[in-house]
Amino acid sequence: MDKTAIIIPSRLDAVRLPNKPLELIKNKEMILHVYEAAQKTNTGDVYVATPDQKIIDVVTKNGGKAILTEVNHQTGTDRIYEVFKNHLKSEPDLIINLQGDMPNIDPKAITNLVSYMSEGKCDIGTLASTFSSESELADENNVKVATKNKLKINQFDQAIDFFRQDTKEYENYFHHVGIYAFTNKALVRYVSLKRSKLELERKLEQLRALENSMSIHVGYINSSPLSVDTKSDLMEVRKIMETNE
Repeated sequence: MDKTAIIIPSRLDAVRLPNKPLELIKNKEMILHVYEAAQKTNTGDVYVATPDQKIIDVVTKNGGKAILTEVNHQTGTDRIYEVFKNHLKSEPDLIINLQGDMPNIDPKAITNLVSYMSEGKCDIGTLASTFSSESELADENNVKVATKNKLKINQFDQAIDFFRQDTKEYENYFHHVGIYAFTNKALVRYVSLKRSKLELERKLEQLRALENSMSIHVGYINSSPLSVDTKSDLMEVRKIMETNE
C-alpha cells in the first residue's frame, strides 16, 4: 500500500447546494474533476469516501475507487478516519483530506503539500492563497487563515487562527484552501478529541486542532481553487473551467 492516501469526502445532502458532487461541469460530474486532479499527482492511492450509493456508482463507473461509509458522521474528517482505519487498516503514513467541491484545484498544489509534509515539521498541513477581490474577502463562505508571518510562494508558515468574518485583528491572513494533510498520528489524535468551542461556534473543524495545541502549517499557492458552496459558485466555476479549456 502507498504511504500516502488521498481521501475525498463527498455527500449529496449539502444544505446550500444539494447533490453538488453530481453537478456537471464540462459534461463531467464535479466529483470526477476532483478525483482526476488527485490522480494526476501520482502521490498515492485516491479514494472517494461517501454515504451515498449514487456517488459510488459514478466514481466506480469511471474507473475510480469509492468506499461506502456510515451516514451519520459529524465531520468530513470523521468520514476520512473511517476509511483510514477500517479499509486501509491504519497503514498510510500521510492522509490527505481533499474536499470534493474544488473541481479546479491544481494537482501541483497537492503535490507540493505532500512534499512539505514529508519533512515532518507539523501535525497538519494545508494551503492558502490571496483574495482576488474585496467581495471575495467579505464572503463568509470563504474561510480565512491567519499566519504567524507573511506567506510567500512555495513557503509554509504556522497557522494561528481560522475564521469566516473579515477582521482587522491579524496582520497576515489569506484565503484558506480546503485541503488537509494529516500525519497518521495526528489524524488518530484529532478524531479522539471532543469538538471544541470555537469549532462549533464558527463551524470550522480545523479549530479543534489549534485549540488542542496541534501544529498546522500553511503553504501559499498562486492559484485559488473555487470551493463550490452555492449555485452562483457553481456557475462561476463552470465559466472558469470552460474558459480555460
